[in-house]
Amino acid sequence: MLSDVVHVVTLGGCTHTVVTSYYGSFQRECLSIHIGQAGVQIGGACWELYCLEHGIQPDGVVPDGGQDPLAPAKTEPMGASFDSFFCETRAGKYVPRALFMDLEPTVIDKVRAGSYRSLFHSEQLVSGKEDAANNYARGRYSVGPEILDLVLERIRKMASGSLLLPGPFRAEHCSGLQGFLIFRSFGGGTGSGFTSLLLEQLSEEYSGKTKLEFSVYPAPRISTAVVEPYNSILTTHPTIEYVDCTFLVDNEAIYNICHGKLDLECPSYASINRLISQAASSITASLRFEGILNVDLIEFQTNLVPYPRIHFPVTSFAPILSADSNHHKEPSVLDITAACFEPSHQLVRCDPRLGKYVACCLLYRGDVVPKEVNAAIAATKSRNSVQFVDWCPTGFKVGINDRPLREVPGGDLAEVQRAVCMLSNSTAVAEAWARLGHKFDLMFAKRAFLHWYIREGMEEGEFAEAREDLAVLEKDYEEMGRSL
Repeated sequence: MLSDVVHVVTLGGCTHTVVTSYYGSFQRECLSIHIGQAGVQIGGACWELYCLEHGIQPDGVVPDGGQDPLAPAKTEPMGASFDSFFCETRAGKYVPRALFMDLEPTVIDKVRAGSYRSLFHSEQLVSGKEDAANNYARGRYSVGPEILDLVLERIRKMASGSLLLPGPFRAEHCSGLQGFLIFRSFGGGTGSGFTSLLLEQLSEEYSGKTKLEFSVYPAPRISTAVVEPYNSILTTHPTIEYVDCTFLVDNEAIYNICHGKLDLECPSYASINRLISQAASSITASLRFEGILNVDLIEFQTNLVPYPRIHFPVTSFAPILSADSNHHKEPSVLDITAACFEPSHQLVRCDPRLGKYVACCLLYRGDVVPKEVNAAIAATKSRNSVQFVDWCPTGFKVGINDRPLREVPGGDLAEVQRAVCMLSNSTAVAEAWARLGHKFDLMFAKRAFLHWYIREGMEEGEFAEAREDLAVLEKDYEEMGRSL
């Protein structure tokens, strides 16, 4: 059953008629797939936060019988929107619509033994026996194919609902699969190689479903592997045709945020992943909670991606306040909107002042009303430092959800009344691609480390082809910024 509520809202000087759809018996499910060490660790942080926001205990049980503890009085239980991310079994347990996989068992074993081990069904945690060893070719050609069929089988079961619990406790099936959310790193062997292999298959079996990525992009100075430039460019080449939108973050940008804004002397991966999870939570909030201006999965690509290949928006988040600053001044909607256009609040290292914005998606949470958003957007447009391409006059897509940001107990962020996550498609991201391409060129000119890839079944020509495709992508972004 589907019912529509029509809102007439003025944003950015334009009047919009917004149709918000509320689903009864018909759901719009999202399947999250967490791949490789980075994807699995970010996934752990995300589901910890989702459970906190929905009042779910680590064993999947809601103590009060299904009423969201954060919901105002006289609201319905966690229903239509909530079910897009969780399945309720006949036993009354909530199970995430998620799959965790890695080619070696270490990281997955930590989930199996962790505090949220009872939240997941055992078949949602898939691990192989042999690592990809930071090698795209091993994830794509040699080790990855051995586990591909098993992963696809589990995904099919998730899509049908038969995986989550067996027999009489079987969860309800996916009645309206909306799409996939994929979490991974560009630089790792599993994240780069296996993901490209999996996405190729998903595009064949689920061609009409939206596929969005949360991807950890190689940082300019902080690197976890020497061959990150190879892996990143090799994986971008095949997956650019299969993914609808890729939200970029990088460890160095988040490290600097943790160090400079949260006063963490030595930020841990747990701190970095929890900040990424806050951005992911804000992006998915309108999929999990009903609000006055909800944003569906397909709306991200519709409003952020002007051409199929130009689908790498930069993620920004505000406010970022330390949990230790107990007496901080509550920032206004104008303050947090302006902060998102500052490089210090971006989760990727690139300077937006050196490029032009094509489109921005502003996703507000908490105590926010359309009138304040309208004023903030008008103020942003009047700033000389914020430049938009002249062929896209509207520029803004807005989502508003009244559920405030939550922070994991003992976390680094202060809980605030309002927050915003901005996804901006900017020509400035070409700077990051050019930086990556330069590192690739330095190694490839000497054919350094190439033998490790060739011995796993790759050909040298694949490197040149992938690098050429990246050069075309850089040119595509440059062309976007040119005036009419």
